[in-house]
Amino acid sequence: MRRRRYLGFALAASFWSAAAIAECRDDVVDLRGDWGSARFTVEVADDIEEQARGLMFRESMPTFEGMIFVYPRAQRVSFWMRNTLIPLDMIFIGSDGVVRNIHENAVPLDETPIFGGGDIQYVLEINGGLSSRLGIDVGTEVRHPSMDPAIAVWSCDAG
Repeated sequence: MRRRRYLGFALAASFWSAAAIAECRDDVVDLRGDWGSARFTVEVADDIEEQARGLMFRESMPTFEGMIFVYPRAQRVSFWMRNTLIPLDMIFIGSDGVVRNIHENAVPLDETPIFGGGDIQYVLEINGGLSSRLGIDVGTEVRHPSMDPAIAVWSCDAG
């Protein structure tokens, strides 16, 4: 059963891999690495109110959906799970679009600070445990239209 579930994720990731080469859109984040590639439909949190609310009070989230937090510049970031009802993986990304840190399976409702790093401009939140199941790890490259093509290692301009 576990093998079948992994195969299902692998097939979904393969499907999204072809899509990952496709167009960039504000509501999509693409990831790629030695493990393959994946595409997530996301909500964008790029102002203080959206970032404060995040994914609070949600009882579920479809598998390949999430939220990307976009900050105006790289900075120290810390998150918590206050009023967040589902476990999340927090993927901390530098200005260059490279994953710097991953916090897996953040505990719902836990108010313990989760430090993401000191040079983080983006944070992608996805369902808890999914980064490990897909193979997403430190060094994974991320693409989103909010990333500066002059800095990003994989930009929307580059395809």
